[in-house]
This record gives sequence, structure tokens and C-alpha cells, in this order.
Amino acid sequence: MTEHVDRSEPEAAVPSATAAVTPADAADAARLVAFGLQPKLQPARDQEYTDLLRRYREDPPFARLADAVAAGLGLVVLEVSPRAGMAVTAAEDSVFAVRMGDYARRTSADGSDRFLHGLAHLAVAAMAFPRPEDLADDGYIGRVTVNGVDAFVRQACRRLEERADEQGENTDPATDAPGLEAAWRIWVRRSATGATKDARRLAGSTTGIVGKAAAFLTDSGFLQRTGDDNGGTYRTTARYQLQVRDMAGSAAMAELLELGVVPVTDGTATLLPAEETDDLELVADAGLPFHSAGAS
Repeated sequence: MTEHVDRSEPEAAVPSATAAVTPADAADAARLVAFGLQPKLQPARDQEYTDLLRRYREDPPFARLADAVAAGLGLVVLEVSPRAGMAVTAAEDSVFAVRMGDYARRTSADGSDRFLHGLAHLAVAAMAFPRPEDLADDGYIGRVTVNGVDAFVRQACRRLEERADEQGENTDPATDAPGLEAAWRIWVRRSATGATKDARRLAGSTTGIVGKAAAFLTDSGFLQRTGDDNGGTYRTTARYQLQVRDMAGSAAMAELLELGVVPVTDGTATLLPAEETDDLELVADAGLPFHSAGAS
């Protein structure tokens, strides 16, 4: 006997896997991405931003829509959270990408100085988060100073010079040679502060270059200035931690850290005795938060 099925009752409605996207949804998603492009804006200080972040976390279709808007603009979403907001970084082909050449032109840097500006950014990142556990800890706050970063780079330069001497390498190559080996030679020849009639540091000095890097990172929402000691003191933001975490696997970052950075909390710098490792090289124009393409 076949069981009778009453088909007169309407079947329960099954929610669509992909609900229709309304213009209002698209506008909200774009608004959230726009907030993410304002790196100094703190979610806790803007109710609309906070509400959109909550919607992103609680409404998966909206989250996918916001991710799609970001991807269409050439942005990579690093994290969406109350602490970091919608943290995004620009892909290499994004209109929002900042390139080392563009940054160098803003600072009137010539070809050799581009190495120094890239090395300054790399050194700030290495000093801010010297250990893997620092990058993994969301509550960790790194601290750097302009003079501390310069001291760190100069100590790293001395270590690289010792290696070159030990291996019998030419210690005076052309200043436009690529890589870290050329960068340290240019750095050590450059005055740390320079001199002006009113005792200000010169923009082309090494502390001037580090100061430019710190100011750029501050304007970009990666650092917060906390004082004027030691050439300027800074603390890291959640966005900067995410940015450095995103590039921590790069060869340039790893190789600089292999020189032996001592974890510090006051922004000063020192080096551990370095173990014997392979030669260090830095990809031309490597540095945060830049892309190397278009730097010529």
C-alpha cells in the first residue's frame, strides 16, 4: 500500500543561497571599504563604521560583497575587526599602491637614496616586530625611535662589512650596485644628521631618511607618534602589525632579522652576536609598504 502524500499544502520556503543584492547593500559595502581606506580613522570613534564592521562579521553575504568591492579596487583585506577596522593593503596592480619610485620622488631622492629609503622602512618593521611571537600577539605594541632605527642599521652595516672583509669581497663597489651590500655602503658614508644653521637634521641624512619613513607611516595609520625623544618616538598600530605580518615571509625581512635583533621595548637598538649564515641580499627597492614595480 502506498502512503498518500497530501501535496495541497504549500512547501516550506527555502532561503536562497544567494540573496539579491540591493543598491543599498552595495553602497554600504563600498562605504565600509572607504572607511578602510582611512587608516587613521578608529572604528570606536565612528558609529557608522562600527555598525558596518558588525554587519560584516554577522552577515556573510554582506561580507562577501564587501570583499568583492575591495578586490575590484585592487585591495587585499587583511583583517576586519573592532581593533583594526577594515584593514586593507593595496595589491601591486591597484591604483592605491604606493611605489618606491613615487615615494622617492616625493622626498626628492635620487637613485642611490631609494635604497636607503627602502632600507629605512624595512628596518622600522624589523625593529617594531623583532620576533615571530610579536607578530602573532594581537596585543603586542612595538616601539621605535628615529635614532634607534639609524643605530640599528649602522650596526647591521658594520656586521655586513665584517662579512665582506672575512670573505675577501670588494669593500668599495659602485654605489649604484643593487642589493643590501650596496645599500649599507651608501648608508655608512652618509652623515647621521648633517648640519644646518638652525641645527635641524638634513633631509638627506640617515636620520632624516628614517624620519621621513616614520612620518609617512604615521600619515598612513601604521605608527603613532608618542614623543620627540631620540629623534622622534613612535608606537605601532594594529594595522601596521597586520601589514608587517603580511610581508614577514619576504626574503628581505627574514634576512635582515637574521643579523640578530635584540627584542627591545624602548625603541633603542642593539644586535646579538650574529651566527654564521649565508650571504645576505636585499631585493632592489624592498621596503614597507611599497611595491618594487615602477620604481625606476
